[in-house]
Amino acid sequence: MANALTKPTKVLIAASGTGGHLFPAIATAEQLPDFDIEWLGVPNRLETQLVPDRYPLHTIPIEGFQQRFGLNTVMIFSRIAGSILRVRSLLQQGNFQAVFTTGGYIAAPAILAARSLGLPAILHESNALPGKVTRWLSPWCTTVALGFEAAAPYLRRAQTVWVGTPVRSQFLDTTNRSLDDLPVPADVPLIVVVGGSQGAVAVNRLVRQSAPMWLEAGAWVVHLTGDNDPDAKSLAHPHYLVLPFYHNMAALLHRADLAVSRAGAGTLTELAITHTPSILIPYPFAADDHQSYNAAVFAAAGAAIVHRQSDLTATVLQEKVLHLLRSPQLAAMATAAASLALPDSADRLAKLIREAVDGRV
Repeated sequence: MANALTKPTKVLIAASGTGGHLFPAIATAEQLPDFDIEWLGVPNRLETQLVPDRYPLHTIPIEGFQQRFGLNTVMIFSRIAGSILRVRSLLQQGNFQAVFTTGGYIAAPAILAARSLGLPAILHESNALPGKVTRWLSPWCTTVALGFEAAAPYLRRAQTVWVGTPVRSQFLDTTNRSLDDLPVPADVPLIVVVGGSQGAVAVNRLVRQSAPMWLEAGAWVVHLTGDNDPDAKSLAHPHYLVLPFYHNMAALLHRADLAVSRAGAGTLTELAITHTPSILIPYPFAADDHQSYNAAVFAAAGAAIVHRQSDLTATVLQEKVLHLLRSPQLAAMATAAASLALPDSADRLAKLIREAVDGRV
């Protein structure tokens, strides 16, 4: 920690690719205002849009692999080795004192470079089933911070701490319910559909088949379709609002009575923080089916009803939503969602980073 006579603690944050990796890292960084923070990412990914206005951004080419071992895998390992050397040089030349990462493929060179120099490496894993990188590299980390307690048994060789997953600060404002740019009345049931950027088309199709009955029952629907659905505008109704994305998700979820959603860790954290009941349809092609593990945590708590995409029909979805909107179960699900929330997650994670730096040997 810095004082008037010393330089501020310098930390490299390695977070890349998707909002699920970037937003928790940004939220954590905001809780370290006295630190000198720089960022490590990948060219042409989301961080090139979100980070440069906040922190200096360094990029390295890195990719992951899912296929079986072969010549291409050897080439990828060779590139990873080169990336480790580049990050090691960056850490040395920049006099960094620690590395913090939210996982993904950028984590590998960041963690290994840091540990080769004796620097603390703190990893945050947001999913209930840790990803391959986390499982492989967790023993090398100073601390692995968990978004779900359920992840701990998969990481027995690591020092783990449950801290939840940080969210953007606007989600913590419980009065943030104003949808000034959407004409949704204050006294109507509101269903919010969040398909996510991957695999949204299948969910969108089910919702469009189900929504007419919801609308007839007096509900309004805000349907976030993503930008890859050619039939996004095929259903028209004055109470059915279709958008590819929405800029104020915090207010939208605070206002929602029910969400129909995929089960990415970031989205589930936002549902918990906003106390939003949900019907979850895990993305069936997620790596290691990790969304099903995330959804199972919410189902076990009573915060969500989970349906596998392969088993779900429009009729079932239609009837389940109508039942919930008329049932006291919805209030119980909201209370259960709240029980899964850790609103001070970013503070907890920032404290872990401070402790790792202070305990550096």
